[in-house]
Amino acid sequence: MIEISQGHSGESPDPSQASSNSMLAGPPGVRRCSTPRWPVLFVLASSVAVGACSSGSSGRITEFPVPTAASGPTAITLGPDGNLWFTEADGNNIGRITPAGSITEFPVPTASSSPGDIGPGAITLGPDGNLWFTEFNGNNIGSITPAGTITEFPVPLSSPCGITAGPDGNLWFTECSGNNIGRITPAGSITEFPVPTAGRPPGDTSQPNDITLGPDGNLWFTESEAIANNIGRITPTGTITEFPVPTASAGPYGITLGPDGNLWFTEAGAANKIGSITPTGTITEFPVPTESRGPVEITSGPDGNLWFTEADGNNIARITPTGTITEFPVPTAGSGPFGITAGPDGALWFTEANATKIGRLAVPTNS
Repeated sequence: MIEISQGHSGESPDPSQASSNSMLAGPPGVRRCSTPRWPVLFVLASSVAVGACSSGSSGRITEFPVPTAASGPTAITLGPDGNLWFTEADGNNIGRITPAGSITEFPVPTASSSPGDIGPGAITLGPDGNLWFTEFNGNNIGSITPAGTITEFPVPLSSPCGITAGPDGNLWFTECSGNNIGRITPAGSITEFPVPTAGRPPGDTSQPNDITLGPDGNLWFTESEAIANNIGRITPTGTITEFPVPTASAGPYGITLGPDGNLWFTEAGAANKIGSITPTGTITEFPVPTESRGPVEITSGPDGNLWFTEADGNNIARITPTGTITEFPVPTAGSGPFGITAGPDGALWFTEANATKIGRLAVPTNS
């Protein structure tokens, strides 16, 4: 079933804004790992705070501008302090936003190698109470305390992408160009496990991308490269099993544990679908209502549904465990919604990579 909601969250965006000039146009899951195309890098010299007074709102969605211009806010997660923490891929910062909308930024010590390169990418809460993040071009895994102290651990040249906490007290991450799944202890010791499938052409990688903890105690990850096109599972001891996505060149990207005990993932490539995989490997796919929406990241919501971003469609969308999809337009046209997570206030919080904002969506109760 498909349902489109166009009347709850302000005016619908102008479709012409989602053009090839958007940094997230096309299959964002594949492009981001193989050929980064981000705006010019801006680096802060010190932390900066900004209040919610400069926010804008429309309907269910409220938006908060990030202080650093064109900083490309990307991933977002809930911290142990009740705030939301996010990465700024082009600003090379880690950001923190309170539920009231006050933003503070912390510069990452290692600068990206050149303007336009990707800095910090994914972010997650670690077992030690710190936030852990990947540095795509810096080839580091970073850790930041709730007070803002950053520590970095070098990774072999591998472009780390996704990261999540494992069941073993360690952090697990994907290596986009290294074609490995990595494990790092809170003390910084790294172990790598090769992904069986390679990409195209020979010597390329399967582009392991996002990763999450499954209900079976294993780690589940996406392989975004068009030929690989798999969902992978790795045990805490390092055994990897791969499950092909039925739709060719689907570009699986974001992945999360759903309320039904299955893993849910986005298909950011040619498929334009949302997928679900059981712990035994059975995959079901649900088409996104509008063509070329570019579903990117996905998370479980407080309402028992899954919520995902549409980078090219400029929507936040909801899918029920039975497959009904509803879309909510973001007020700022061409904003490039990217990362998404559930907040401590019962709302969904998301990043706007093109608009350089953090968004908050109040979860509907009657629709």
